[in-house]
Amino acid sequence: MTNGTTRTSPLAGEVVAKNFEGWSPELRQEFTDNAHNYQVGSVLLSETDDLKVWSIHVPPGQRLPAHRHVLDYFWTALTDGSSIQHTDDGTTRRVSYRAGDTRHFTFPGEEYLLHDLCNDGPTELRFITVEHKRPHTAAPQEDQS
Repeated sequence: MTNGTTRTSPLAGEVVAKNFEGWSPELRQEFTDNAHNYQVGSVLLSETDDLKVWSIHVPPGQRLPAHRHVLDYFWTALTDGSSIQHTDDGTTRRVSYRAGDTRHFTFPGEEYLLHDLCNDGPTELRFITVEHKRPHTAAPQEDQS
C-alpha cells in the first residue's frame, strides 16, 4: 500500500521482486488507472445487502487486471495452480494454490489491497471470492445477571 500503513492481513506467497523491478510502463500505468477499480472478480455471481460473491477464472497466460479491495473478504481456490501477483507498493509475489485453500483478509480504517492476478501455471485458476459489505462486529455479550 502506498499510504505507508501496515497490512493487517499478510499476503501469501514468496516475494520475487521489489521496488517495481520487472514492471513494464504499461503495468505501472494500469495500477494508476485502476486505483479505484472495485471489480475484484471475473463475474459477480450474487449480491445482497451483506455480501458480494464473485467467480474468478484466469486461463493459463492470462490475468485479472489490477483491482482494489477495501471490503473484508475471503477466497477459496477451486483448482490447483500458481500465479504472479503485483501489488501497488512495487512488490511481486509468486503464489501457489491447492484446491480448497482459503484465505481471509480484513481492511480496518483506510487499509486496502491493490493488486493483479497473473496465471503463470499450466492450468486455469478458479476461485470463489466473498466480500462482506458490512463491517463485522463483536458478538453481543450475554447478560450474566
